Amino acid sequence: MSNQLFDAYFTAPAMRDVFSDRGRLQGMLDFEAALARAEAAAGLVPHSAVAAIEAACQAERYDVRALADAIATAGNSAIPLVKALGKVIATGVPEAERYVHLGATSQDAMDTGLVLQLRDALALIEADLGKLAETLARQALQHADTPLVGRTWLQHATPVTLGMKLAGVLGALTRHRQRLQELRPRLLVLQFGGASGSLAALGSKALPVAEALAEQLKLTLPEQPWHTQRDRLVEFASVLGLVAGSLGKFGRDVSLLMQTEAGEVFEPSAPGKGGSSTMPHKRNPVGAAVLIGAATRVPGLLSTLFAAMPQEHERSLGLWHAEWETLPDICCLVSGALRQAQVIAEGMEVDAERMRRNLDLTQGLVLAEAVSIVLAQRLGRDRAHHLLEQCCQRAVAEQRHLRAVLGDEPQVSAELSAEELDRLLDPAHYLGQARVWVARAVAEHQRLTA
Repeated sequence: MSNQLFDAYFTAPAMRDVFSDRGRLQGMLDFEAALARAEAAAGLVPHSAVAAIEAACQAERYDVRALADAIATAGNSAIPLVKALGKVIATGVPEAERYVHLGATSQDAMDTGLVLQLRDALALIEADLGKLAETLARQALQHADTPLVGRTWLQHATPVTLGMKLAGVLGALTRHRQRLQELRPRLLVLQFGGASGSLAALGSKALPVAEALAEQLKLTLPEQPWHTQRDRLVEFASVLGLVAGSLGKFGRDVSLLMQTEAGEVFEPSAPGKGGSSTMPHKRNPVGAAVLIGAATRVPGLLSTLFAAMPQEHERSLGLWHAEWETLPDICCLVSGALRQAQVIAEGMEVDAERMRRNLDLTQGLVLAEAVSIVLAQRLGRDRAHHLLEQCCQRAVAEQRHLRAVLGDEPQVSAELSAEELDRLLDPAHYLGQARVWVARAVAEHQRLTA
């Protein structure tokens, strides 16, 4: 539900418009107008009635508060809306009122209206994902060779690059975009089954009307109605859950890199952004908080949709109702996370010098593996590993740089020259395939975008 205090923070305005009260009503009204046109084409509704029905199918003509009060008694939104629609039509063209909602059931209007909303929501999400992916691709290429310490179990590990970290996010988003493309034809389908799914009320005209209705709404006609088969909606929500999780990972890493002790990457600064009510010096990761918040909330909402799948017979009691706000909330949360992620990716501030200093916090220990790998080829793996372990322990105990300790160790200097040691202990020379990973992730993105 709309919450004016927090909507601007957690939800993109365009997505909120899709799932506003007006958006929900208009989706159902678009179904009713298209149904009248389809039934007129099949000879069930006189063409003279269509214009009156279409004219009344404008959400602005209905009192949302009155409909909301009526839903509490009716049990769904379509019942009072169809009644109100009939009354509006009857005031102008009384004979047209009898043709409203002919052969349809409430869930047909609500589910097809939802699919129309989801089509708009999907377009917004795909556009935002594409824009974010393009930004991440650009930043990954720019920072393909910007070294920073890798962290495993939250401890310093071997060096990576900022571009490599960003390419990891890019790769995930590319896969999510592919998933959305693949599910699109399964999601954007008509729901039209009548009372129990058989369309018996329309007799021999059932399939012609269904086909015309799908064509009117630019939806696919599925193999059968899906009143209590909710896999299409849950599949879409599941992919959004994956998107939220990947964005949460991005937000988590950015927030950790922004920590005072790291200070390597920052969200873009702006007047009043990330401040504290009491501490003037604070620069909080307020955008990352939205990404992490969405990644925390969406799984719980997704579990509701999974729990609502075993719906009873041909029309569910309560489980269908549990979907009504859940799926829109997921769309809204993901939209807000995408918007904040774009702000972060577009304007991130990178302190490469701080990254270099942090790489040297352990005085060369993060590059012990590089030396060990080379020595293993000359001394044997176990001997080299044991030797490097001893040197690392000595460096820590004596608070000396590993380079100095290695230079003083005869077993090392007998195998490695000073120049070799200098090179092995330079983070820029131990980045492995980081640049390759960036190039491959960007290439995958570009193939999908082309």
